[in-house]
Amino acid sequence: MKTINGIMMQYFEWYMDCKQNLWNKISENAEELSNLGITALWLPPAYKGSGGKNEVGYGVYDVYDLGEFNQKGSIKTKYGSKEEYVNCIMTLKQNGIESYADIVLNHKIGADMLQTISATKVDWGNHNILISNQETVKVATKFTFPGRNHKYSDFEWNWTHFDGIDYDENSKEHAIFKFKDKDWSDTVDEEYGNYDYLMGADLDFENPEVVEECKKWGKWYLETTKVDGFRLDAVKHIASNFYKDWIKELRKQTKKELFTVGEYWSGDTSKLHKYIEETEGEISLFDVPLHYHLENASKDENYDMSKILEGTLVKENPSKAVTFVDNHDTQPGQSLQSFIETWFKPAAYAIILLRNEGYPCVFYGDFYGIPHDNIEPVKELKTIIKLRKEKAYGYQHDYFDNPDYIGWTREGDNEHLKSGLAVVISNNNDGEKRMYVGNQYAGEKFIDSLENCEEEIIIDNEGYGNFKVKGKSTSIWVNA
Repeated sequence: MKTINGIMMQYFEWYMDCKQNLWNKISENAEELSNLGITALWLPPAYKGSGGKNEVGYGVYDVYDLGEFNQKGSIKTKYGSKEEYVNCIMTLKQNGIESYADIVLNHKIGADMLQTISATKVDWGNHNILISNQETVKVATKFTFPGRNHKYSDFEWNWTHFDGIDYDENSKEHAIFKFKDKDWSDTVDEEYGNYDYLMGADLDFENPEVVEECKKWGKWYLETTKVDGFRLDAVKHIASNFYKDWIKELRKQTKKELFTVGEYWSGDTSKLHKYIEETEGEISLFDVPLHYHLENASKDENYDMSKILEGTLVKENPSKAVTFVDNHDTQPGQSLQSFIETWFKPAAYAIILLRNEGYPCVFYGDFYGIPHDNIEPVKELKTIIKLRKEKAYGYQHDYFDNPDYIGWTREGDNEHLKSGLAVVISNNNDGEKRMYVGNQYAGEKFIDSLENCEEEIIIDNEGYGNFKVKGKSTSIWVNA
């Protein structure tokens, strides 16, 4: 069977109304996604959150409840039942698609009981600065999971397993309270002085019981669901050595590759390089700097397109870069809103899907639209995904030599019939680039598969073509 380029799809968006039926919907769509060229799905968090059936997945309550127990007002999660989830992963496998589980271990929310303890307030702007004396607080830190009744694990969480929280029931005050005798981890991002604390009851990864329980759970999760890999949430808030050891251990036990990508939200590549180094290359990262470059290019008509890949992870460490255009956090109304303008989406997807570096991730909201905000699907996206599957092979030639329009070509290879292509992107005026696609195409016709340019281009005897692009658009030329 011939090899095809990998494409991950993030199969959810923040406001999706899936009527607790997403896992079944994925099972129904698996064959179609596979035929299109999708090779892996990043599935949303599958365990019970504090919001029950309305929980997107990041307000984690019980990681052992995959839609099986009556907790938080619902048996199913927002996405369905445990049985449907396991079945969906199996159906994807049968269609040659891997499943990556979204793992959220940074915090817990929705405790079953309150505990009275001593804590000290810290400054919102700098978590290293204490702004009160030790005081007695009443906090939501006791998790007993009565609905599950100790099935799968009899571990119960109490305040000693956390290092801080952001609400005191006594005073009804919203502040960051650091628990008595606890310290923030020192191998986390340095934003806010120390970014260990993000939200909810913050897990203390210096506590051996916490580390042991998370490892046990990881093993249980893999055995139960048979997922092929992970997307790790909020890694910059968790001691880097924890996830390094966690994933090493699971790979050792399962003898599987378990592809793993972390979300380290920073536009600064030096921070991403540091994390990759600290985790000994065990974990890939999303290319957040590239996302911001794409956003800037879509909003600034004087953006220098020739520099769009400078200072990105995909340029500096391509084997560890998962490239993406947008996601559930960057979509309108969300915490990291930085949504790329509609006109530039085809260009952005051409950049992540049709080049030979990086592992691209397509966003559900771009593929299916976001009804909540009247956002239509990106109409060219299916075509670009197909082109990655069928044409984007062979040696790559870059022409990033003009601030207004850039291009590249792929020569194609013998394994994929009629493969090879030429891409030209403009963020300003009409343009034309003389680019080399290979002398095997001498005399052949090339057409714009996005139909932005009507004419045909004939490749000359030396393997070059004069590839055109209209202003503020993208043209992808393929052998007619």
